[in-house]
Order: sequence, then structure tokens, then C-alpha cells
Amino acid sequence: MNNLFYIILATLIVSLISFIGILSLAIRERLLEKILLSLVALSAGALIGGAFLHLIPEAVEKTKSVFVLVLIGFVIFFLIEKVLHWQHCHEGKCEIHTFAYMNLVGDFFHNFLDGLIIAASFILDFKLGIITTFAIAIHEIPQEIGDFGVLVYGGFSRKRAVFMNFISALAAVLGGIFGYFLSSYSNIPMSFIPPIAAGGFIYIAASDLIPELRKENTRMSIVHFFVFILGIAIMYGLKFLGVD
Repeated sequence: MNNLFYIILATLIVSLISFIGILSLAIRERLLEKILLSLVALSAGALIGGAFLHLIPEAVEKTKSVFVLVLIGFVIFFLIEKVLHWQHCHEGKCEIHTFAYMNLVGDFFHNFLDGLIIAASFILDFKLGIITTFAIAIHEIPQEIGDFGVLVYGGFSRKRAVFMNFISALAAVLGGIFGYFLSSYSNIPMSFIPPIAAGGFIYIAASDLIPELRKENTRMSIVHFFVFILGIAIMYGLKFLGVD
């Protein structure tokens, strides 16, 4: 039952990050954009570092066909994005093509999958669960600010946007509980989820986050590059400290 407690706690913490979106209302748009892009760079580095330094090495020890599963994860995330129009909007200005309700539907499945990934990680190894939760939490910060902007821009009041975003974020808790009981009362192995998650992390970083950073001028691009490296370094540092 300890695993279930840690899974619920981790997914609840990730869900609470949804409230950070409202803080964007108190920050100037230009400053917010700079902060967001720095967070995007940090998020990209953390996701890449989490995939290559933690999830994939752990998966090599647990299951065969690791790189096939990583590729499957990459393809699955690409498919989800195309089918559900799942776009992580990282700026306050978002196109309406991912309109408010579709954004909520996409985020619900996204958050549920995050919970499932966190559950699988804790079940395989407690330290891996911490690493995975950290990587997901770092990624959630710029995404949740963007999601809040999408909902407000799509016609929701600020209070309703915060509430609906939080309800969607709670899907992570459902995913975590589902993953725990799936592993406890079925013969389905959970060891296949981390490499699939690694493929998803790589897809999100390479396809969604890094392209946003390429839009900046040369000076800011250099800054964001080093912030990206910092994200990888944090993951390496956690590995070096034995959190693996």
C-alpha cells in the first residue's frame, strides 16, 4: 500500500500545478513570455535527460525490445497529438484551432497518461518514480500556464478556467490509481510503460518544445540553450547522487 500512497501523493502534486496558470495574470506579457520560454527550455532538458539518463537505462534492465518500445511511445504520442489536436500551448496567445473544450479533452487523456507513467515508475522503483514525477512536474508548469490562457481566450471566466483546468489535471490521480491496481490485479507487466514514456518524453521535447526555442533571437537562443543544458544537468545530477 506504500506504493499507492506515493503514487497518489505524486499525482496530486502534479495536479496542483494546474493552479499556477492564474499567476500569469499578475505578470506582464513580455516578462511572462521570457519566463515561459526559459521554463520550456528547462522542461525540454529535463524530459530529454529523464528519458536518456533514467527511463531507458532502467528499462534495459527490466525488459527486452527497449528501443522498439521507445519508438512505439514516440509514435503513440505523435498519434495522440494528431487525433486529439493535442498541442501544448506555451504562450498566452494561442490559436483557437485547439478550442477550449477540445483542449480539456486532450489534457484529460494527457494527464491520465502522466498518472499511469508515474504509477509504473513507482512500482518498478521508488527512486525512478521520483525522477519521473520531477520530469513531468517541470513540464507541467509552462503547459498549465498555456492551458489556462487557452481556456480564458476560448471564453471561460478566470474562475471557471482554473476550476476546469484542475478537474482535468486530476485525471493524473485517476491514471495513477488505475496503474497501481492494473499492476496489482492483472498479469499485465508495467515494465513496458517507462520505455514508452521515454519515447513520449523525447517526442514532446523534440517536436513541441525545442521548436518554440528556435523562434528567438541569437542572444536569447544562447540563454535558452544553457537553460536546456541545465535541465539535462539536473537529471544527471540526480543520477550521480544515486536517485536512479
